[in-house]
Amino acid sequence: MKLSHRWSRAAVRFDEENLVSCAGIVPVMALAERAGMSELVAQKVEITNAPIQSTGASPAGKVASIVAGMLAGADCIDDLDVIRHGGMKRLFTGVYAPSTLGSFLRSFTHGHALQLAAVLRAMLVSLAAKTPVLAGADQMTFVDIDSLLRRVYGTQKRGARFGPAKVGGYQLLLRGLSPLVVTISTRLAAPLVAAIRLRAGNAGSARGAARLLTQALNTAKAAGARAGRILVRGDSAYYAGTVVSAARRAGAMFSITVATNPSIQAAITAIAEDAWVAVRYPGSVEDPDTGELISDAEVAETGYTAFAGTRHVITARLVVRRVKDKNSENALFPIWRYHAFFTNTELSTVDADLAHRQHAIVETTFADLIDGPLAHLPSGQFDANAAWVVCTALAHNLLRAAGSLTSTFHTKARGATLRKHLVCVPARLARPQGRPVLHLPEHWPWAEAFTTLHTAASPPAA
Repeated sequence: MKLSHRWSRAAVRFDEENLVSCAGIVPVMALAERAGMSELVAQKVEITNAPIQSTGASPAGKVASIVAGMLAGADCIDDLDVIRHGGMKRLFTGVYAPSTLGSFLRSFTHGHALQLAAVLRAMLVSLAAKTPVLAGADQMTFVDIDSLLRRVYGTQKRGARFGPAKVGGYQLLLRGLSPLVVTISTRLAAPLVAAIRLRAGNAGSARGAARLLTQALNTAKAAGARAGRILVRGDSAYYAGTVVSAARRAGAMFSITVATNPSIQAAITAIAEDAWVAVRYPGSVEDPDTGELISDAEVAETGYTAFAGTRHVITARLVVRRVKDKNSENALFPIWRYHAFFTNTELSTVDADLAHRQHAIVETTFADLIDGPLAHLPSGQFDANAAWVVCTALAHNLLRAAGSLTSTFHTKARGATLRKHLVCVPARLARPQGRPVLHLPEHWPWAEAFTTLHTAASPPAA
């Protein structure tokens, strides 16, 4: 491709008031209105004690503006100005400036952030009822809990503490804030954020996990999941009696990695040698100890009583996977490395191991969030960042719902792909004979996908 000589010295003027750079916000925000986002925010979020009364006014319109900006790729407060260019004010009413939205976020308290989190849960239930975003939830639903550390550099950010993070395969202590996330997915649907809460960077992974998991499980059931067909998965940080009991109270199964301790080691040692079964993974998986990719291993199981001496005591299955240590050259007496998880599923040993390994799907959600509006935590105030995190989850779920209405490919596509194909599409506004028309680029590679989404998201004819 070579620039035409005719246009190499073209004049540049930013004066076209009928152009927009992200016409895909139209069908996605139409879907948000059909799911009742504005009504939910108006019902559940009430900010009456803001330092300046006007900053807490009209929360529905301001939350919608923040979410729309995030859909268009905004990852900080200043970037929210993307919703004010060209003909955006003709497409939408109640378009707010970034300074207004920043003041609005800074008016949040912890209680207001919890109100917005209630909107997130209700919104997911509504989206599940109006779109196939959770297709297959009545068959089997996976609820995954995990946390991440979002690194920050400003020493004045409230809640910023040094916490553990894995970078390049190494465990490091980095200053940041730690969102705790619970996702919902099915065999047919990509993960949605069912619950999210921002915590200080030095918060233990399991801090607040039981309460957040309970909220997510209630949301999953309201969204169509059946009790007894929900599997809660987590890593060893969530091997806690409160977490397991929360899953059991909701009628869900659990599959939680356990850390090695003398009791676990004794249970593994007691497994007979002829009980081990070879398992070959459909694709290579990462070894948590070495970071290397492995494609085969051996699995076995035994009974185990966990949390003995507490009110959370429970006896279930301890499924163990073992992998040969490549550092050992003795083929006759190999050295094994063991990884165990505690579960009460009725799956076979091999299938239980495969299902547990798929907990890694939560990392795809983290990748989408970090590649989108969670690239930064934009405010110095903790509660403003907590509200920003919940808005990030709202935008993520809306984008997933839009993808589920578009095609099989877009149902599980990356968030960046959905923004590129469906949202960041330039358009010119026109009204021939009084009929509003969006003129989009000719030969747009994903024109059919955009048209499908626009038709599905448009409000029904009166």
